[in-house]
Amino acid sequence: MGEVPFFDRFRTRRRDEPAAAIAPADLPPRDTGLSPEAKLAIVEDLEESGLGWFWATDEAGRLAYLSPSLAEGFGKPITALLGMPLQALFAPDATDQEVRSLNLKLGMRKPFANFVVEAVDHTDAAVLRLSGRPVHAADGSFAGFRGSALDITDEYRHQQETARLSRHDTLTGLLNRHWMARLIDVTLSSFASAKRSCALFMIDLDRFKQVNDTLGHPAGDELLVQVARRIEGVIGAKGQIGRLGGDEFQILVPDMDDRGQLGEIAKKLIASLSQPYSLEDGRCTIGASVGMGISPYDGIGREALTRAADLALYAAKNGGRGQFRFYSADLELDDRLRRRMEEDLSGAIEAEQLVLEYQPVVAIGSSKVVALQVVYVWEDPERGRVTPETFLPIAEGSRLTVPIGEWALREACTAAAGWPASVRLVFSATPVQFADRGFVPAVKAALDASGLASERLQIEISEAVFAAGAEEVEATVSALFRLGVRLSLEDFGSGSVSLSYLRRAPFSAITIGQAFLQGNIGDALGDMEMVKGIVQLAKVLRLETGAAKVDSLVLLEALKECGVDEARGFVFADALPADEVAARIESGGWSLSPDRDGSHRSGRRTVFRRVGLIHEDQYYDVTMRNLSRTGAMIEGLEDVPVGMQFVLDFGGGQLAVATVVRTDGDTQGLEFEHPLVDDGAGGLCTRARVSPYELAAAGAPLAALPAGRYPGAPAPSSGSGLSRFALSLNAPRQGTGPG
Repeated sequence: MGEVPFFDRFRTRRRDEPAAAIAPADLPPRDTGLSPEAKLAIVEDLEESGLGWFWATDEAGRLAYLSPSLAEGFGKPITALLGMPLQALFAPDATDQEVRSLNLKLGMRKPFANFVVEAVDHTDAAVLRLSGRPVHAADGSFAGFRGSALDITDEYRHQQETARLSRHDTLTGLLNRHWMARLIDVTLSSFASAKRSCALFMIDLDRFKQVNDTLGHPAGDELLVQVARRIEGVIGAKGQIGRLGGDEFQILVPDMDDRGQLGEIAKKLIASLSQPYSLEDGRCTIGASVGMGISPYDGIGREALTRAADLALYAAKNGGRGQFRFYSADLELDDRLRRRMEEDLSGAIEAEQLVLEYQPVVAIGSSKVVALQVVYVWEDPERGRVTPETFLPIAEGSRLTVPIGEWALREACTAAAGWPASVRLVFSATPVQFADRGFVPAVKAALDASGLASERLQIEISEAVFAAGAEEVEATVSALFRLGVRLSLEDFGSGSVSLSYLRRAPFSAITIGQAFLQGNIGDALGDMEMVKGIVQLAKVLRLETGAAKVDSLVLLEALKECGVDEARGFVFADALPADEVAARIESGGWSLSPDRDGSHRSGRRTVFRRVGLIHEDQYYDVTMRNLSRTGAMIEGLEDVPVGMQFVLDFGGGQLAVATVVRTDGDTQGLEFEHPLVDDGAGGLCTRARVSPYELAAAGAPLAALPAGRYPGAPAPSSGSGLSRFALSLNAPRQGTGPG
């Protein structure tokens, strides 16, 4: 008989139990000049020191030997470990995607080296580098594996921490900018091949700088950590979250292109991040704006998708903050125009191109002009007359709104000082103006310089200002009240002002929100029952009520019946230049009669929208009126029967299946098969769009959706086909994306 195999000798020497049946090795013994006892002592010292351990299995893969010092860490007697499958004790490193399972390594019966494993249920959570080779009996039959193990726990944990730091933001623990970019690249590349969709969120905190300035940078860091935890609470396992730096965050959500679902996530994020925070140095309230881009609709690669989400975020911040926006191709044009207009606007103040006009506010019962509201106008040499709806959002985003607002206050107060004492001045303060620390001093300075009685100045604010911290808002409101100015709340019902706050706050009036006055498919006048309720509530709170943008005599009569006190809009007069206002006032008591045909309009505005209509193989241009979630009214087709189905093309790949529910000459009322969802800008959009993957399958190049009408949109030819088409376009998407 040959020499007893090494592991058998060692086991016999160290244990009283019988040696496992391991056949002689296939290699002849080598003469090392050491006795077996000396060699055994070296191995024992090596094992006991932890510098190296040994293991062996039988031909069935069951553990036949394990170094005693390693075995002790499992908390079981060696006899309980022997006979167990090797895989039951050592699991491959789950974080290393390059390695194959230990099962496969052993099953191939080939040598392996430096295989990283974790000791399962080991008290020290040991990480080992495992090596082994197969052994064979004299007859060539497989006899098992023998190998070694090195403890690399400290090295491995250090590498893990280094890798974690390279991937994660050190403050919040979220993924960092570099790793998010890499993640987006990999995801978009693989998803394009698999025809899957994903959404990219960009989040920017509102008023974070104020926290840093007032409470200090440590408080700002503490706040960012809490923000990260709240985002994780909303997103959960739905996506990957990263911090790009400062107060910017990014979220990648795979397999979701339903804008209804994405909008709900954005609303939850904004609501969660807007709740008060308790910091070591005090309490604070901030807000958040969210922009979203969706691949493949808005971009195929990382740069395009990130730019789409960035533009949507900018639009959300310009919309008043505390809002969300989806990307649309129109934002690209808006961005170019905005940059140029922002450059020109910065010089418009010095060049005295900004002027003020005043729109009459009329008491509905007496038709007397009781106030004049400030309206900005930009007389640009190249563009001509630029309306405030066009340039004020740009000023708001560029921070030009503060100097413009201070200039307007001075000019308007000076003009109003010459009006009769019965006529008030109404000045609408934007959220950025109202949040500025210099706003109250600017109001006082304008009153002092002009000599205007403070009670004749009415500061009108929107509910959007309450997205700021409650303490800051209340402090500003209280300071204005102490100055003696009147305070009014505009667009009431569009935000989140509580009735308890409205009861105790020193407001004098509220302006009813436009959402209650705009017509819909059910009522061309809007929700007059809700208006009546608001008026009754205002009477209980001893508040005056007003309505803006009243453009028809029919609406004015309805508001009068509801008991609304004041109104302004084209039904009375458009904004007038300061010299014309002065002339009207000098002539005596100023009254304005409402006009039925709208001849008081100085410049008619676009109120209708052109859309496409697909029926069978025909494409028509029609005019859309009064869009709602569930339907719309269109003009342009004659004698369309009730029950007919169309596909409306809203542009940008948005198609909605609709059924005619009523018809009158060239006007039809349509009901959508699937309701529209919020677009974040106060408008509506379809849940889904024509998929670029579907177009690519038809031979078109894979690219993001273009702006405007969608060429080549498939048109159904029958009722049953139309239903299938509706489901494919408008139903919420699940699973692997839009394909």
